[in-house]
Amino acid sequence: MINPFSSPFKLARKGIMGMNQRNTGYISRYNPRKLYPLVDNKLKTKIIAQRDNVTIPALIGVVRTQHDIESIIPLLHKHSGFVIKPAKGSGGKGILVITKQESGVFFKPSGAPTHEEDVKRHCSNILAGLFSLGGSPDVAVIEALIEFDPCFDGFSFEGVPDVRVIVFQGYPVMAMMRLSTAASDGKANLHQGAVGVGIDIGTGKALHAVQFDRPIDKHPDTDRPLKELIVPHWQRLLELASSCYEMSGMGYLGTDMVLDSSNGPMLLELNARPGLAIQIANGEGILPRLKLVEEQQRLNIQRTPNERVEFSKLEFSR
Repeated sequence: MINPFSSPFKLARKGIMGMNQRNTGYISRYNPRKLYPLVDNKLKTKIIAQRDNVTIPALIGVVRTQHDIESIIPLLHKHSGFVIKPAKGSGGKGILVITKQESGVFFKPSGAPTHEEDVKRHCSNILAGLFSLGGSPDVAVIEALIEFDPCFDGFSFEGVPDVRVIVFQGYPVMAMMRLSTAASDGKANLHQGAVGVGIDIGTGKALHAVQFDRPIDKHPDTDRPLKELIVPHWQRLLELASSCYEMSGMGYLGTDMVLDSSNGPMLLELNARPGLAIQIANGEGILPRLKLVEEQQRLNIQRTPNERVEFSKLEFSR
C-alpha cells in the first residue's frame, strides 16, 4: 500500500510517478499538441472511433444550436433511456442521464423526475459553455443509454461503473475500475467520492480498493465485498484500449471503457491527461511499467495491438 505520508524519495523508490514527471516526461513528450482536440472533444472522439470500427455507445443526435433544441425533444421521446453530455466537458460535469420515461416525463437514475423544459434548459446551458473546458461554446452530444452488465450488481450505486486503462505507446500498463457511490452522486469520479478498484492487467480481477484515497474492503452503500469483482470480457476490453493508440495517435492516454450487457466493452471517452490516483487504487507505482515499455521502443520492437496486450498481461500481471 502507498503511505500518503511517505517522503518523495520513498515514493520515487516505489516507482510512484508525480504530476510534474507525468506532465513533462510523458504527456508533453508523447502526446502531440495538435491531436488534443480529438480527445478533448467527445464528438470528435466518436467520429474517429466510428472511422476505426472501435465500439462506442450509439449516437442519437447532436444539438449544435438553440434552434436544434426544439427538434430534439420528439427524437428523445422515441428512446426509453439516453445520456446528454457536453462535447468539451470534463470530470463528469454536465452529464444528464435518463433511465426511463413515463407519460412524457423523464426520470433520472435516482428516480427523480425531470421534464421537457428541464432537458431543454440543460441543452441550452451546454451550448452556452457552462460545462465546457474554459467556458467556450459547446455542443450537446446525445447517446444511447448503456445497459450495464448485471454482474456488476452491488458494485455500483445509481450509476454505470467504468474501467480506466492507461495505455502507453499502445501497451495497456495499468487499470482501475471506478464505482459510483451515493457520495459521488452516481458518478464514477474519484474526486467526488467514487470507489477506485485496482484491476490486475493479467486477469481482470480486483487487487485493492480505495475511496477518498483510503483503503476499503466493501462498497460503502451496498456492503458487497470488492475483492469479488472480476471484469468480464477482459481480453476484448484490453484489445479495444490498446487499439486507441493507433486511433488517436496519442502516446500516453487514459481510455475509459464501459461494459454493455448486450454489446460488451465499449469506448466511452479518451483522456490526454489521465490522473495519477490509479497508482493508489493499484497500491503500486506506474513508472517501472512505463520504463519497460520505453525499453521496447528503444529496441525498436514493433507489435500489433493484440501482441501488445499479451506482452502487458505477461509482464504486468500480479
